[in-house]
Amino acid sequence: MPKPALPELVDEIRRTILAVVAKNGGHLASNLGAVELTVALHRVFSSPSDAIVFDVSHQCYTHKMLTGRYDSIGTLRQHGGLSGFTRTQESPHDFFDNGHASTSISQALGLLTAWELQGKAGKVVAVIGDGALTGGMAFEALSHAGQLSKNLIVVLNDNQMSISANTGSLSRYLSRLTVSHPYQSFRRWVDGIVDRIPYSERHLGKFIYRFKRALKGLLLTNNLFTDLGMEYVGPLDGHDIAELEDVFRRVRRLPKPVVVHVRTTKGKGYSPAENDPATFHGIGPFQISDGTFEQFDTLSFTESFSRALLRLAESHPQVVAITAAMQKGTGLDAFSRRFPGRFFDVGIAEEHAVTFAAGLAAGGLVPVVAIYATFIQRSVDQIVHDVALGGRGVVLCLDRAGLVPGDGETHQGLFDIALLRPVPGLTLLAPVSASDLSLCLSWAVAQGTPVAVRYPKLSCPSEIPAFAEPVTVGRGVLVRCEDYAPSLAAEKRSPVLFVTTGGCYGEVVQAGRALALEGICADVYSLRFIKPVDEDFFADVAAGYAAVVFVEDGVRTGGVGAYLQNVLYARGMTHTAVLAFPDTFLAHGTREEVAADAGMSPRHIAQAARDVLAAVRT
Repeated sequence: MPKPALPELVDEIRRTILAVVAKNGGHLASNLGAVELTVALHRVFSSPSDAIVFDVSHQCYTHKMLTGRYDSIGTLRQHGGLSGFTRTQESPHDFFDNGHASTSISQALGLLTAWELQGKAGKVVAVIGDGALTGGMAFEALSHAGQLSKNLIVVLNDNQMSISANTGSLSRYLSRLTVSHPYQSFRRWVDGIVDRIPYSERHLGKFIYRFKRALKGLLLTNNLFTDLGMEYVGPLDGHDIAELEDVFRRVRRLPKPVVVHVRTTKGKGYSPAENDPATFHGIGPFQISDGTFEQFDTLSFTESFSRALLRLAESHPQVVAITAAMQKGTGLDAFSRRFPGRFFDVGIAEEHAVTFAAGLAAGGLVPVVAIYATFIQRSVDQIVHDVALGGRGVVLCLDRAGLVPGDGETHQGLFDIALLRPVPGLTLLAPVSASDLSLCLSWAVAQGTPVAVRYPKLSCPSEIPAFAEPVTVGRGVLVRCEDYAPSLAAEKRSPVLFVTTGGCYGEVVQAGRALALEGICADVYSLRFIKPVDEDFFADVAAGYAAVVFVEDGVRTGGVGAYLQNVLYARGMTHTAVLAFPDTFLAHGTREEVAADAGMSPRHIAQAARDVLAAVRT
């Protein structure tokens, strides 16, 4: 495409991103900020002969449109449509199924090494944001890249804001790199002269290398990337395609790893997103005209956690809060404003967050660590080794546990039960309502032992008296049929007991109401304690029912449903069924669509109860 036409292309891409995200929801600010950068990358590098690897990949919408998916971009994040992240099944231009931060440099370095060992030509580019660079894995990969001295290209997309505002010494360090402008301008002038000298690499190599090192020492102090053995270029204007193309063509010829530092504006071209990039990072459908989006009156579990923690912190000065770059997402923004000295955002470093919390607990504080369930997977070793082994009083709050529909495979919170149940000394709670969550959090803070509290990405259900029952170790909450369906409940004794973790309560109640219309009354036992479980008490509760159906918002393998089914089997109760998520990765869609695909919809739950009852009668 001729260069004069590029501004029109960029405008079209931005308009398309805005229209699609306004309709479907998605990651807006990060994609608007990376348009020119992505266009420049695709003009210089020849994908898929060259590989462009996007860290997290939530900023890949322009990449998708430029690689044959423009006609289907309207299906973004829709059931059966394009993913909001790179997906290998979608296109040969997507090299990895990404969704978590700080992985791209490791992936790109491994891919490049494999290509070289097999004699395959091609450049590999890792595009990583400044927020993802706060993750330790990125530094491990940078160190290894410098050691291997492969000709890897790392594009650092620096918008001075990842999701919440960047904090810490790394962010301040990146800001100081603006002093590199004189060095980079002078270096390009010298390189232009040297390139025209015959055999310059052979005869002037040592002199040029020493001269550049001396110049860097004068103009570019404390450059972490050069200390790791990499070249450094930047910072560049990430919205100047001509400059980006020029630099990319130059670094493409370098025989060693290089970091290209690019400055972009998150939300570029849409003022509501530029002014509030955190809100417009990941957003549901909204009005393009003014950036407004639908507000719901119902209380979410995240908001309920936020309010409960504030109440606890008011009366417990030892309570401190920790998050990993998700201050708003986890509901800790209110805490950070009310208790700034007791709030810690460690960046995208979940492993450090957990071990840091263990140190705080060892020092006499009560750390509450709020992390999405899908990201807690990164810190399982720290939970085992640093928290549970020493019996540290750390409270892990796992937001978005269970089914997470819109973001698909990489963001499902379905594995925490199977991962954490085997950990000795760790208590795992699953509250079912706002009052239940408040009670569980208060109980957890008072224990002085490791506790994890998991809750879904949902609105809290209507309160009933059962949810306010005091916490008793190992025991759950029994909800009678007449409590959730008073107008439908049959007067006769309930033959069915649904045993569920908190995140599936809504689907279970819908199934119970469907059964009540058929004259089948079903009670619901919300476990509250996934570990430990008072087995004798639970067996006594279950003994009063003809059929017991376990419904779990986690994977079946290693889950609590199969474990409790065996508890009942050992006591001679065999008329049971277990519904949990299958041993597969679940794609994106609405909650209802994904649950139906997995066999976990209210229809499936009600049918499981009918099947068990039918088996009892025969």
